[in-house]
Amino acid sequence: MNARFDISTLEAIPLPALFVDADARVAGANERAIAIQPRARQDLPLVLVFRHPGLRTAVENCLQSKTSQQTVYHHSEGPQEYRFDVSCASVKDGDGYGALVCFRDVSEVQQLDQMRRDFIANVSHELRTPLTAILGFIETLQGPARDDPAAQARFLNIMSAEASRMNRLVGDLLSLSKVVEVSRMRPTSMVDIDGIIRTALRNLTPLAEDASSTLSYEAPTAGIEIPGDADQLMQVVTNLLENAIKYGGANTEIQISLTETDRDRGVRGPAVVLNVADNGPGIDQIHIPRLTERFYRIDSHRSREMGGTGLGLAIVKHIINRHRGRFSISSELGKGSEFRVVLPKS
Repeated sequence: MNARFDISTLEAIPLPALFVDADARVAGANERAIAIQPRARQDLPLVLVFRHPGLRTAVENCLQSKTSQQTVYHHSEGPQEYRFDVSCASVKDGDGYGALVCFRDVSEVQQLDQMRRDFIANVSHELRTPLTAILGFIETLQGPARDDPAAQARFLNIMSAEASRMNRLVGDLLSLSKVVEVSRMRPTSMVDIDGIIRTALRNLTPLAEDASSTLSYEAPTAGIEIPGDADQLMQVVTNLLENAIKYGGANTEIQISLTETDRDRGVRGPAVVLNVADNGPGIDQIHIPRLTERFYRIDSHRSREMGGTGLGLAIVKHIINRHRGRFSISSELGKGSEFRVVLPKS
């Protein structure tokens, strides 16, 4: 009689791995697999551990045919989506055969491929308009407006604005790329979120004054530290405040608050809640689900005129996801908007 499969060898496998015995029960799993699905720690039937038809079918076929099988497993962890390529290999288990199931995380590869496709499609579209305008003005300056100083000054101002817009777009694309690159690396340094908000408010007070808007901050009685990336959280706060100032219109009142909660359902534990609310024109409900999509704009012409690239809230969303937080938007036409950020305290 052959010795049974040595479950302890699972820990030596550098991938998430589990062993399914001939009765289709998860007889063992390494810590990497348990991190994906905690129920794998228990001696349970596979059908109760992974509610994924494709995975169960591949394992069952492996057990029945004693041949290797391949499949794909999709896993969600809060807002994060993961894709694993799964291989099932038939292995000897006593007098019978079991299945050794290994998971290879290909989420980042898939994400990078999608990013490249999005980059080519969206950037070519976004750059075409300013480039066409600049080329047209250059042609005019070289021809009909060669001896017209007034026209030259006007066209050069427009060309400068279009070039600045392209520069902002490239800057936001690079920023988004950096955020996505580290999206699976949770920050561990402790940062003072109250201090970050106060710095952003100081930086943006001149912009608010120019727009005849007011900024009011309901601060906590003491500083609040959370695990986070200070630079990225500054981007979040700055973007939300800039949007409220730019799109709220003249005489907009912008209220910022930072509060603590012992338990937030979204992050499943203690959290801090940042609210940025304004009494501006509000946002039609039809747009809200798409506001964090890359290059999505409610009013493309107005957004471009105000220097928007359509990437700000996409960057905000990715940063908050990296911090394992939650982001929500609520608004009503004519009554203003509220942007809510929930960040875990541990």
